[in-house]
Amino acid sequence: MDRPWLKHVAEGNPKSIDIPDISLVELFERSTAEYGDHTAVSFFDKTYSYKELNAAIEHFAKKFYGMGIRKNDRVAIMLPNCPQYPISFYGALSCGATIVQLNPMFQAAELLHILNDSETKALIILDRLLPLFEGIKDKTSVQHVLATGLDGGVEEGVPINMPRILIDPKEDVAVIQYTGGTTGLPKGAMLTHHNIVANTLQSAATSEMSTRKGQEKVLTISPLFHVYGMTSGMSVTFYNGGNMILVPKFDVGQVVELIEKEKPTAFPGVPTMYIALLEYHQSRKFDLSCLESCTSGSAPLPLEVLDRFNAISGTTVAEGYGLSEASPVTHRNPVQGLQKKGSIGIPLPSTDSRIVDVATGQETLPAGEVGELVVRGPQVMKGYWNRPEETAHAIRDNWLYTGDLAKMDEDGFFYIVGRKKEMILASGFNVYPIEVENVLYHHPSIREAAVFGVPDAYRGETVRAVVVLKEQATEEELIAYCRTQLSAYKVPEAIVFAEELPKTAVGKILKRALQKQYANL
Repeated sequence: MDRPWLKHVAEGNPKSIDIPDISLVELFERSTAEYGDHTAVSFFDKTYSYKELNAAIEHFAKKFYGMGIRKNDRVAIMLPNCPQYPISFYGALSCGATIVQLNPMFQAAELLHILNDSETKALIILDRLLPLFEGIKDKTSVQHVLATGLDGGVEEGVPINMPRILIDPKEDVAVIQYTGGTTGLPKGAMLTHHNIVANTLQSAATSEMSTRKGQEKVLTISPLFHVYGMTSGMSVTFYNGGNMILVPKFDVGQVVELIEKEKPTAFPGVPTMYIALLEYHQSRKFDLSCLESCTSGSAPLPLEVLDRFNAISGTTVAEGYGLSEASPVTHRNPVQGLQKKGSIGIPLPSTDSRIVDVATGQETLPAGEVGELVVRGPQVMKGYWNRPEETAHAIRDNWLYTGDLAKMDEDGFFYIVGRKKEMILASGFNVYPIEVENVLYHHPSIREAAVFGVPDAYRGETVRAVVVLKEQATEEELIAYCRTQLSAYKVPEAIVFAEELPKTAVGKILKRALQKQYANL
């Protein structure tokens, strides 16, 4: 197949990489051997060297084994970013167990579904969330519960000697990452050790962190229970011998103080974090020059936000793309060399990508045409947990069908234009919400915006927007502004004002919730 992006791979970056046949545990142990006395984790006033963290991981592995955790058992982690997360994560993996990632903001019904769907055997949970679990405990398969506070300390379990657990990296599932909760019941993407090791090396090879091994200080606010934080925040940092600065919750004032105190060199962020930092900078100037490498994932980064953050930081935010089913990163703008604003960049090393027709998914479309983005590479999941039909639909001939609408230009740079299910068909014309959102974000009065389609008796569907203001503006004024920037069929017929937009834990706007709330005005 034609790979026009290869000519734009940054000098010194590989076009393909060899993936070692090792587990995530072995990958971490290699870093411990090389960077043993370096700081691995910072958490407020606590620090762990690689040797100290590895000792805690080994202790927990024996504790898990003493509780009866064996190979392929599911161990769920329901914690915010704190040292107990990597300790529990690698400790359970050392027993050959599979990690089930849980959002600490889950309510009872969400928690019950995932625990039962995954048949979780053990749960590591933040102590103040115990009452939530106790209310559903008798309805789950969970046999062991370990509670911990942010200040450390874990109940139950006695460490015992354990044998060396043999892990098959390409077959054994390291993580079940639940996804799809915004469009239906979440389904678990099975990520093998090989998948995550591959994506760790792919991501490291295309970032500046690879040139500063053992020196990086990574501001890790993106939650580790999310696949983006797990790989870009934790696994890549450990692979590079860096210091993961853990932040349990995004509070912009506290984050700015932390930046000024710790001087992080890298920041894997999400759009809402960049927006909040920009807003805070308007009222209190602060120095971001310590940041040498910034990436954005989880959701599209509005062009206006990208330009403004680059201006105040002196760095260049490299936007990328990924999804839970791909561990997660598949594309990224080269950190050095050609970058294109509004693009998700080019495929990572050893990753192929193309645009196919929406109707059949079989025809590869030429440059410039919009279709469904499909990818293949060593980071693509094994399949969905206990969902063979959905797996067969998502992975066809080794290609992962992402469900995202995109286009590729002549240089092999890719651009996301929306979700297949979010595309608006207004009077027979395709409207991509991201295009309208980018226009709204350029208006000086708008802080956040979300665009979606609503039923319309005449047009079939029509465009509606919900916005959060930072300065006073009227609906009429904003619609008039859109008319100067967009074709008539793309202009929102109504713009609704809200105090805030509902979001996932990593800042992705929940458009389905907005669509449901504002479908009828």
